[in-house]
Amino acid sequence: MAEDKAATAEIENQEWLDSLKWVLQNESKERVEEILKLLRAEAQRHGVKSNLPLTTPYINTISPGDEEKYPGDIEIEEKILAYIRWNAMAMVVRANNNSKGIGGHISTYSSIAHLWEVGFNHFFKMDRSAGSDMVYFQGHASPGVYSRAFLEGRLTEEHLENFRREIKSDKGLTSYPHPHLMPEFWNFPTVSMGLGPISAIYQARFNKYLEKRGIIEKDDQQIWAYLGDGEMDEPEARGAISVAARDQLDNLTFVVDCNLQRLDGPVRGSGKIIQELEGLFQGAGWNVIKLIWGKDWDPIFEKDTEGKLVSLLNELPDGQLQKYAFSEGDFIREDLFGKDKNLAKIVKNLSDDELKRLKRGGHDHQKIYNAYKQATEHKGQPTIILAQTIKGYGQGKAGEASNVSHKTKSFKEEELKAFRDFFSLPVSDKELKDIPFLKPKKDSEELKYLHEKREKLGGFLPQRKDKSEVIKEPDKKVFKSFLEGSGDDEAATTMVMIQTLSRLFKDEELGKYIVPIIPDESRTFGMESLFRQVGIYAPGGQLYEPVDKESLLFYKESEDGAIMEEGITESGCMAEFIAAGTAYLNQAKPMIPFYFFYSMFGFQRTGDLMWAAADAGAKGFLVGGISGRTSLPGEGLQHQDGNSHLYALAFPTLKAYDPAFAYELATIVKAGIKEMYIDKEHYFYYITLGNATYKMPKMPKDSEEGILKGMYKFQKTRKRKTDKKAHLFGSGSIMAEVLEAAEILEKEYDVAVDIWSITSYKSLYDDAIDTERNNRLKTQLNKDKNYIQECLDDEKGVFVAASDYVKALPESIAKWFPANLAALGTDGFGRSDARPELREFFEVNAAHIVFATLYELANDGKIKAKQLKEAAKKIDIDAKKPNPRTS
Repeated sequence: MAEDKAATAEIENQEWLDSLKWVLQNESKERVEEILKLLRAEAQRHGVKSNLPLTTPYINTISPGDEEKYPGDIEIEEKILAYIRWNAMAMVVRANNNSKGIGGHISTYSSIAHLWEVGFNHFFKMDRSAGSDMVYFQGHASPGVYSRAFLEGRLTEEHLENFRREIKSDKGLTSYPHPHLMPEFWNFPTVSMGLGPISAIYQARFNKYLEKRGIIEKDDQQIWAYLGDGEMDEPEARGAISVAARDQLDNLTFVVDCNLQRLDGPVRGSGKIIQELEGLFQGAGWNVIKLIWGKDWDPIFEKDTEGKLVSLLNELPDGQLQKYAFSEGDFIREDLFGKDKNLAKIVKNLSDDELKRLKRGGHDHQKIYNAYKQATEHKGQPTIILAQTIKGYGQGKAGEASNVSHKTKSFKEEELKAFRDFFSLPVSDKELKDIPFLKPKKDSEELKYLHEKREKLGGFLPQRKDKSEVIKEPDKKVFKSFLEGSGDDEAATTMVMIQTLSRLFKDEELGKYIVPIIPDESRTFGMESLFRQVGIYAPGGQLYEPVDKESLLFYKESEDGAIMEEGITESGCMAEFIAAGTAYLNQAKPMIPFYFFYSMFGFQRTGDLMWAAADAGAKGFLVGGISGRTSLPGEGLQHQDGNSHLYALAFPTLKAYDPAFAYELATIVKAGIKEMYIDKEHYFYYITLGNATYKMPKMPKDSEEGILKGMYKFQKTRKRKTDKKAHLFGSGSIMAEVLEAAEILEKEYDVAVDIWSITSYKSLYDDAIDTERNNRLKTQLNKDKNYIQECLDDEKGVFVAASDYVKALPESIAKWFPANLAALGTDGFGRSDARPELREFFEVNAAHIVFATLYELANDGKIKAKQLKEAAKKIDIDAKKPNPRTS
């Protein structure tokens, strides 16, 4: 009975397969997929679970029959590539011969070279006005890009000679893609692994956004991200892939160089990284193209009619595949094909040398071209190409497929000979020791071909230039009311920023360029007023009726919405900020991003991306909302920021401000727009805000310069008949405590108090260290004064600074004060409580500011110890209270 059932099942199976084959032969692949979907749906309707794998067999996605003929001359392209490979190798080896330990990488470019060269010759478009393809080059392979630019005539031999010697020579080349250091060459900083993938995704999204908003006519820029398979372990490399699928970013192609090897060993020695990534991206909704085997494998697979080789390759771990790349043909014959007598027959006519030279897909022009063509023509999905390569391809004993290949920086003479011979390069044995840079003659077939291909695609790449227009200054009405104060009304600096943004949107010149970015919690920052005014960007529009539709400030999504509410992803928002902030370079559009975030989740969480923003030349405003350790009540340790302005000190092109008042904020934003977009200076801004409300004063006369330079006298004392003088310095949310402390000191302790607003510790610090450096280098003993010294030159008394940040922030400028600066700050872990309790705990409230001032006066002999102790008792200063720094 069981045998009859099995026989019947086998007949039925064959009938199903025959039916499928008929459809395959007579109808389209789309029709086959439609039928399969119908069958799956019907089975699921009847409770049959369909556990379909997210991976396909370990073979190429594109069958030989579906391939188009290669449009180029592969022989010439291989000759060109041989020169590029040699020079890329020579750069690194010569650099390390001249300066041991200078570093560099050879094997990464050796692996990815074919993948790049097919792109350079047939796909990477360059538009001299704007709208070029955007290529995120894998950072460790930068020597290959330099080497190609040398053949193109854009770089000289002197440039190559000074690889990684940027200080030694003005023709030095950066180690990796660093636009800040080579601003007319590189576009995107990529070597901090994981930042390339997430940046490429949000760049692709931003390009679609520009088109939907009508800022560019058509998004025809292709985004190419070249990545390593080891790099794909980074959370940033994987974390945003669903965004690309959700937004149907068919302008995006990931090309993963799957050489199966990371820095010290296999990426997945006992697993299969290509299969893992296929499942991950297929599940996320991407179009996946596997480019595993070169054309030499096609006849082998064709003869494998029983599918035994495919089955074997499906199970073979990457560590063994890497060993095949490292081994000779006899080992491959025995260990791979020798496991089955029929497989052994398939390759019996191939020599050991032919087996050794069987190409992987990422080294085959024909296969690469077809993968790229299908990727760029595919609609409705982003594409990932998983290209199998060999790390150190062509290096032989100098690191080909070896676990040490990533660190290979020098070649022995016999290894140079092997490299030369493998790529048939015109270098004599006598010349080898000098490792000369090679270049075909100017009228050679190779250089003519290279230039023709790039000319056809629009020009050389990478290169960049600011072609954006100079915008007009915002209408003065945008800022006017903020300069006049709020009278008896109270406001918060968050409210002022949102009102500023709303007015900028209405400005005829600037409105179209404003890009608000936020992870989530727009309402926390008061941004809901912008929902109706400009809408939230949604590529497909709002396909539902929001629950708050009847509300005046309902959640309004639209295709041409301006607000980029990215979801709970600070990394994604920061990548979007970079895309918007570099649009002046990439699309010739002076976009002005305002990225709002909880200030604790900026530099602390995404500092690496902020470095990338600085490197890329991004412009715009980072807005740290509800900033300060004691200004965010209730949230506690992880949310309360006492560090960000300290972190900001490290970023050379960042201007950081902590304004207390509406007019300060308005002055900073106005100056920032002018500096970045009218004067075209290369800065970006960090501004911290609070949501505490208080009366906003009128802008003091002649304070604009001080606001921008970082410090000015906000209020001068009216007391004259006292010998006790104090200078209180406040910033941001703690300014309210400083004002209260000044009033107590004057009324209750007969102390004359001048109040100073420090809007930017960073500006003061930068100016001071630069002035100090200039004095030293110019041997000026009659020193120029820095801005702090100019402000405080004739001031007497004691000096006390209080901020909502760690004490290191005011301490960073203390040495330039005329006397000791008593610094109050919020060192320690945050707590959940209300503002008054938090400020008492961290000792930055009015009472502690008062006591710190009295203590300094006692040290100066202006009050007696007895008076100090009485004051301590009166204002409840407890010497036994827990130390906030250590508790």
